[in-house]
Amino acid sequence: MSNSFGKILRLTTFGESHGRAIGGILDGFPGNVALDLEAIQHQLDRRKPGQSSIVTQRKESDTVQFLSGIYNGKSTGAPIGFLIENDNQKSNDYDHLKDVFRPSHADFTYQSKYKNRDHRGGGRSSARETANWVVAGALAKHLIPEIKINAYVSAVGNIRVEQPYTELNLDLIDSNMVRCPVEDKAEEMIDFIKKIRKEGDTVGGEISCVIQHVPIGLGEPIFDKLHARLGQAMLSINAVKGFEYGEGFAASRLRGSQMNDLFETDGTTKTNFSGGVQGGISNGMPIYFKVAFKPVATLMQTQTALSAEHKLIELQGKGRHDPCVVPRAVPIVEALASLVLADFTLINKSKTL
Repeated sequence: MSNSFGKILRLTTFGESHGRAIGGILDGFPGNVALDLEAIQHQLDRRKPGQSSIVTQRKESDTVQFLSGIYNGKSTGAPIGFLIENDNQKSNDYDHLKDVFRPSHADFTYQSKYKNRDHRGGGRSSARETANWVVAGALAKHLIPEIKINAYVSAVGNIRVEQPYTELNLDLIDSNMVRCPVEDKAEEMIDFIKKIRKEGDTVGGEISCVIQHVPIGLGEPIFDKLHARLGQAMLSINAVKGFEYGEGFAASRLRGSQMNDLFETDGTTKTNFSGGVQGGISNGMPIYFKVAFKPVATLMQTQTALSAEHKLIELQGKGRHDPCVVPRAVPIVEALASLVLADFTLINKSKTL
């Protein structure tokens, strides 16, 4: 069950980093919805490796093949099955890891839990899995065309965008390779990532996401709150270590008189410290949140690792890896947000039938 996500709109995925292919089945997708297959491929292209000098140089076409659930450009109501072939595996790059547990990777926990693991590129624990999520999210976006979802890189290391999203031109997100809509900050981030790469090191960062034109009423009380499902989705992304929505942790330093969002007569609020969610349900105001990513664990430096015989050894990083994941994670954040909102939209519709 851990390979599935969603209630009515339910995604189940399969595949490993260096297997023949990855893919998924998106069930619960309504029939007779016109699909823009080029737009879906475009989102995959935004995530794929090798797209710029600051990401992993693994070369994958990441071309999605739809196997079922689509006919004459429209959904049929049947499960939508899709496949993405792995074209550029270099499995020999990982031979030295067969009996080694790398620091801060899933190697040790996977081996301990399953007694068998695919060591090539991390196998199932690889971020290559997220390509499946991008396909599903791009499909889900067709169910919520009125909702606008924009994610962008708001920090790399200590280089931060200080302006709130309301002061940014979100049309500039894809104008540079780091996907930061502030030009001077983007240049700083790119130079810093290149420097980090030359040092054989990695760096973390943050992605901010703003969701606009959200209808009132998405989300369920108690254990299926909208922000809880968004948090679950974002915390499922490889390398994510933190999620906050609205004022987040800053709210803990405020008084109630500073934090409360006072109403206007039309039901909107004068401020939006709640981040568009109250009581776990969308209130019609923009939803905004941040996702924190740790540095990639694979370094092109020598580190201490653990052998299968539980001996400490020196390990030199090899292979093709991102020095910073956040530029390629932007479409992943958008895709998962789309899946959550589309699922809640279908839940609401099911209650009116």
